[in-house]
This record gives sequence, structure tokens and C-alpha cells, in this order.
Amino acid sequence: MRGIIRRPMRRVERAGLRTGLRWKLSAAIALVAGLVAIALSLVVHNAARVSMLDNARDLANARVQIAQRNYELGGRPNFPSIKIDDPELPPPLRDKVLEGRRASYVGDRGGGPDIWAAVPVKDGHVLSLHSNFPDRSTDVMKDLDQALVIGSIAVVLGGSALGVLIGGQLSRRLRKAAAAAGQVAKGETDVRVREAIGGVVRDETDDLARAVDAMADALRQRLEAERRVTADIAHELRTPVTGLLTAAELLPPGRPTELVLDRAKAMRTLVEDVLEVARLDGASERAELQDIMLGEFVARRVAAKDPDITVRVVHESAVTTDPRRLERVLFNLLANAARHGRPPVEVTVEGRVIRVRDHGPGFPQGLLAEGPSRFRTGSKDRAGQGHGLGLTIAAGQARVLGARLTFRNVRPAGAPEHIPAEGAVAVLWLPEHAPTNTGSHPMLPLSGGR
Repeated sequence: MRGIIRRPMRRVERAGLRTGLRWKLSAAIALVAGLVAIALSLVVHNAARVSMLDNARDLANARVQIAQRNYELGGRPNFPSIKIDDPELPPPLRDKVLEGRRASYVGDRGGGPDIWAAVPVKDGHVLSLHSNFPDRSTDVMKDLDQALVIGSIAVVLGGSALGVLIGGQLSRRLRKAAAAAGQVAKGETDVRVREAIGGVVRDETDDLARAVDAMADALRQRLEAERRVTADIAHELRTPVTGLLTAAELLPPGRPTELVLDRAKAMRTLVEDVLEVARLDGASERAELQDIMLGEFVARRVAAKDPDITVRVVHESAVTTDPRRLERVLFNLLANAARHGRPPVEVTVEGRVIRVRDHGPGFPQGLLAEGPSRFRTGSKDRAGQGHGLGLTIAAGQARVLGARLTFRNVRPAGAPEHIPAEGAVAVLWLPEHAPTNTGSHPMLPLSGGR
């Protein structure tokens, strides 16, 4: 039947949230920056608090020493807030003093740190000083904490911005590499991924681009070698096949002669088609451009091919194209419709668009999904007609013309996929401008030409 019958490969994609590389990198940098900022803030906060508490304890110890000297000289401490044998003295501090040592102690009653300092005197009494954490130090700690919070937020935001900047540059290079690799996958073997991403910095992206370029070069060389082999085989077969056809024509009339002639002609057609496909694969074909009226051209060519086919010109248009290649595409589409579809076959010309429709079972899903493929047909009978090159040649000639060839099936509106199609439609979209980007060149019209 029509074109490729290859089963499309099913892609199994895991459901998940897709995020860009820049946002992943930004989130990672922001997370690391946040953790580092929190750790540094805690260290600075604790160091500042310990330093202020040490200063407060040193001040309390100095006051207690002054009170001790005054007490031993005059019997009175003569210093504010100094108490003798204070009953509220913390037990750990009292134990140190009873050992005959001057000591200080920091307690916490919920309202803030309490600073204690105590010293034993000669008569067995204990002089002690109790003071709260200075309000000024509390204000300094609050200001420090506020500055640390603001600084941490600034570090996180700065890290996020840096991550977006670095990730954006890397993501941009990867997107360029992916776009270039996509062009290579579409057959544009002259595209170089390394040149597409640009830049002077060597990183893993450059290594990936060079690997893809090397793979594309190896693939191009292999395809070129296969194309040359195919073209050489077809070229070598042309002479014996022509001789076979000539010899068959000399056979006496009869049914065996008709069968031999039919198979010989089919073989000659196959050889010519294989040669044409090889030339199209080589990307060396160039269109010879002429200005034509598309509707008139299609109507005359179709009438000469098959008068029973209906041609409807909705809108006439002047186009610049290669008439010979356009005729080849048109005839291949008509032959495909006649061989695999059902009448009536209809041709519609609307501006620069040509539609060929039949009322058969439609194109196979493999062709709709992947396009025409050589030597694969939809015929279940391996001895069926056709060798799968007609639509492949049509697509290749359309590419030389700078045109686009699409395929679709006609189904009732809202009908599910299992409902049989009501026909197949091949649509040829000619370009608005002459296909000079394919290396084509204008050709002067010949007198008496078609």
C-alpha cells in the first residue's frame, strides 16, 4: 500500500516536573549560600555574645577587686551594688569562693544573662556583685542580628542571581547545541554544533558538541558511501536491464512474452527510481526555475496523464519553480492515489497549494508519523505492486523545489482513530519565493516547451 508500514516506536516518558538548568543551578547556589550564611551568622552571633559576656565579667571582677581592697582597708566595701554574704549567690559560684578563689558566673533567668562576681575576704565573708547584661550590649546584639539577617538574605538573592546568570549562559549553549543537533537529525549534515554554540570557554558543552560533530561526520560518510554503492549498483544494472528489455521485445507474441516484458519494464523503472533517489540523497540536484501559472500547468498535465481525474482551480497563482520536477511530484502523487486509493481522484489548486485526494482507505499510520520510506510499502502481499519509492521521490523532488509535502487522512468530524478513513490527501505547499537557497537557478523558457 502507501509508503512506509513501519511501526512507530513508542516513547515511554516518565511524568515529572520539567525545570530549566538555570533554575536548578540557581536553586542549588541559593541553597548553599543560605546554609553558609546561616552558619556564619550563628558563628558571628555566638562570638559577639561571648565577647560581650567576657567584657561584662571582666568589668564585674574589676569592681569586686576594688570593693575587696576598700573592705580590707576600711572594713566597708564602699562600692555600689556590692553585697556581703548575699544569700542569692549561685551555688556553683559559692563553692568556688569557699575554696578561696575569686570567680565569676553567668546565669540566665529568662530575661537575659545575669553577671555574678564574688571574692573571699580575710574575715571569712564573701563580697559579691550581681548585675544584668547591659542594655547597650543588648541593643548591639539586636542590631548585629538584624544586620546578619539582612546580609544573609542579600547573599541568598545574590547567589540566586549569579546562578541564573551562570545557568542561563550554560542553558543557552545547551539549547543551541540541541537545536544544531536537531538540524543534523533532519539531514542538514553541514551544520556544526561546535560552531553553533560559539564561545571561547572550553567546558563539557564543547566536548559534547565535538562528539556530536564527530558522530555526524561519521554518519554522513557512511550514508554517502551507501548512496554511492546504491547508485553504482543501479547504474551497472541499467545496461543489462535495457538489454533484457530489448531481447524480450524480440520474443514471439504470446502470454509468456507479455509477462517477461512486464517484469523487465518494472525492473527498468525500479533501476531508474533507485538512481533518482541516489541523486536526491546526494543533495546535488538543482531546480531550473521558470515562471508558470500553476492552475493552468496542473490542469494541462493532469489532463494529459488521465482525463478522468477532476482538476479544480480555486485560485490561480503565478509561481517560479521547476516544471519538470513539479510534474514528477504531481505524477507520483497521482500514481500513488490510483494504485492504492479508490476513485474518484481529485486535484485542487488554491494559490500555491496543490491537493491530491482519493477516496481509498487512507495512508498508514507509519507514513503519517514518519513520512515516506523507500522499499517499504503498505501491501500485506509481498508480491504486491509498488516498491515504496514513489512518495520518497516525490518528497525528495519537493525538497529540491523548496516546497513542503504533507500527508493526512480524511475522517468524519470527531470520529475516533479506529473508524476507517474516507480518503487520503497529499498536499504540496510551494514556496512564496523561488528556492534559491537550494542552489537553484533561473532557466530561460524554451520555445515550444511544455
